[in-house]
Amino acid sequence: MSEMESRLIDLECRVAYHELAAEEMSSVIVEQGRAIDLLSLQVRRLTERLRDMEATWSPPSQDERPPPHY
Repeated sequence: MSEMESRLIDLECRVAYHELAAEEMSSVIVEQGRAIDLLSLQVRRLTERLRDMEATWSPPSQDERPPPHY
């Protein structure tokens, strides 16, 4: 095998490796995108729940005294 053929084979192997790595990274990016979407939805829902709780919350009245042990 000539040096040129050896270099060509080496380059083909490197390209194949990089293509595989790119496919794997693409899969990871898709998974991370889904996770981000889910987490964003959860944050939105929790924000809405907190907003609803704050809207219905009222501070304790002044008539409520702490228990005697305070």
